[in-house]
Amino acid sequence: MPRGRFSTGWPLALALLLTILGGAARAEADPLRVVATFSILGDLAAQVGGDRVAVTTLVKPDADAHGYAPAPSDAKTLAAADLVVVNGLGLEGWIDRLIRASGTKAPVVVASKGIKPIEEADDHGHGHAHDHHTDPHAWQSIANAKVYVANIRDGLVKRDPAHAAEYETRAKAYLADLDALEAEVRATIAKIPPARRRIITTHDAFGYFTAAYGLTFIAPQGVSTDSEASPRDVARIVRQIRAEKIPAVFLETIADPRLMEQIARESGAAVGGKVYSDALSGPTGPAPTYVMMMRNNLAAFAKALGSN
Repeated sequence: MPRGRFSTGWPLALALLLTILGGAARAEADPLRVVATFSILGDLAAQVGGDRVAVTTLVKPDADAHGYAPAPSDAKTLAAADLVVVNGLGLEGWIDRLIRASGTKAPVVVASKGIKPIEEADDHGHGHAHDHHTDPHAWQSIANAKVYVANIRDGLVKRDPAHAAEYETRAKAYLADLDALEAEVRATIAKIPPARRRIITTHDAFGYFTAAYGLTFIAPQGVSTDSEASPRDVARIVRQIRAEKIPAVFLETIADPRLMEQIARESGAAVGGKVYSDALSGPTGPAPTYVMMMRNNLAAFAKALGSN
């Protein structure tokens, strides 16, 4: 008799055990839902997370994070997130309200934490001369991008300690890629004649690039694409291009090209092609990842500035 009792209970116990194991396997297979505010952060999170993460970005490729207007679906996306990655430094003026509205309980990683920000005086005619704005475009320095990667890695490890070794290994490999990229940037810029290392771009997105690598960028708009360039700004830049013989103006993919085309027409500078400042391209474009974005911009700068 005992054998009979055992045999009827055993399939039940086995079924229960298999159900528990199946649930654990499913949980193991479920990637971490990471929500990044814009495409550059989304790529960095994907590089560190690999298959362990499913990354969603709120501001899509080729779109502008500065003046983004969140949709109701964004609150839903945040509510379901396991981890949220933001730039900070005032780039996403809309994110705190959106996080509150979503009710998300996900931890928030501020990717720029620990970076010394560049403060810019407002000399674009948008307020008083003593106004200062933090430049949020810290990723334009590869050394800063490495800080972003370390912050994202630490956020993933804390949220998902079971896969810490995986995140640390991937981050280490990616940081080595960024070191190689930085060496490439420095070598390319070293070949540009010093007198030609000056560029006009739509808005002031390259301050950290200037500080790190010594190319000078001049922009008719301030650090935010929300600010409008006045006719006086445009006239000042046209005079500056002529006086300093600045070789090229560049169109940013997120900006209205008409302003730069007008400046090029009036100044005689060449239009040096499109550069990516605040957003990656879509997957089929020339800049679907951070590394490819930096390479694409570097090639465009070198081509326009390289020869006398």
